[in-house]
Amino acid sequence: MSTFKEWVAAETEHTIETVEVAEGEPAAESVDAPMPKANRGLLSQPKAVWAVFFACIIAFMGLGLVDPILVAIGHQLQATPSQVSLLFTSYNAVMALAMLVTGMISSRLGIKWTLLSGIVIIAVFSGLGGLSNNIWALVGLRGGWGLGNALFVATALAAIVSLSKGGTAKAIILYEAAIGLGISVGPLLGGWLGSMSWRGPFFGVAALMVIAFIGLIVLMPGAKKQQGAPRVKSSIKDPFLALKHRSLLVFGIGAALYNFGFFTLLAFAPFVMGLDEHGIGYVFLGWGLLLAVTSVFTAPYLQKWFGTVKAMCAMLTLFALVLAAMGIWTSTQWVTIVCVIIAGALLGNNNTLITTAVMNSAPVERATASAAYSFLRFIGGAIAPFFAGKLAEWFNPSVPFFVGAAFVMLSVVFIALNHAHVKHVDDAYAGH
Repeated sequence: MSTFKEWVAAETEHTIETVEVAEGEPAAESVDAPMPKANRGLLSQPKAVWAVFFACIIAFMGLGLVDPILVAIGHQLQATPSQVSLLFTSYNAVMALAMLVTGMISSRLGIKWTLLSGIVIIAVFSGLGGLSNNIWALVGLRGGWGLGNALFVATALAAIVSLSKGGTAKAIILYEAAIGLGISVGPLLGGWLGSMSWRGPFFGVAALMVIAFIGLIVLMPGAKKQQGAPRVKSSIKDPFLALKHRSLLVFGIGAALYNFGFFTLLAFAPFVMGLDEHGIGYVFLGWGLLLAVTSVFTAPYLQKWFGTVKAMCAMLTLFALVLAAMGIWTSTQWVTIVCVIIAGALLGNNNTLITTAVMNSAPVERATASAAYSFLRFIGGAIAPFFAGKLAEWFNPSVPFFVGAAFVMLSVVFIALNHAHVKHVDDAYAGH
């Protein structure tokens, strides 16, 4: 969202089924089910839906919010690029580990209290981040932010679906809109607040989360009392057992490799663009807008025309070429700016494609498949930012982009070599 959009869509789609059963509510209707004419107003939603919608936007801002202030943080706290990039490493490392327990937690706490717990954690750690005075404290607090985000987004879609009018399909459109707005606005807000102080974005998120908390606690109804419905509880062992399926393992490893390129772009590009906080914010606003638009509107057509796996490999190949171009013309400002923005379109398409592939890859529950896949994927996202900064320090600023491109191409080769194990995802998609 912004970068974990594919995980969020996958994780939360099944959470609708698991958590609502746990709370004694009816399971969500099929996305493809016809909508009653009386319920077709997309914007005619209860206040509780808009409260969750607003909180979703803020939560998804977290991915790109720190991008415009990375350089400023380095200057103010006297930190190297590799040290500053640890803000992404700690965030993603905690997200990876949290993926193993968010399903287990949400199936016990229920939708409302999982959402509120995530909001509180985000507010506390982002606020403390704004008060910190050294890079290592900030890195640790950013990890806490990642934990809160994991808890929140794991149940956000379930909340919107269970509260909205008009059916599941329209609820998902609202959720996708929240993702797009959050991923797009995050860098812009980060640049605006960061131009005053690098601490601004951290305090801004904390303040907005307090508002979101108040909105949810007042407007969102509590869980319905149990009426004999069984409480579905997931286990921490389930994601590991799911990785025995070769297809799911292939996509997980492929995503870990591809994330080396993704987070090289996200965490290191701000250091070579030569822009201030406002400028970096506008560049990543363009990146986020293209990511959001393509993930919703163009990816389904690519999937239909070329097939999921072929289209995904094509997008990743083009992304590798974009990273290679950034490596060749690192010192040419306009090239790096254009490449970052173009990459948003490629990544947006890939996000939707790989989500579909993972969800159709193995005969396991969707929440379990998502947890297993995202655990591997975020490990790649945790290693890549620090590694990119170190490569620049050891060699020169071009090397991280070339290495990122190599890892992305390696993911394409790996998926292609295992095509026999993953080609069935297109058959599953055609059957929907």
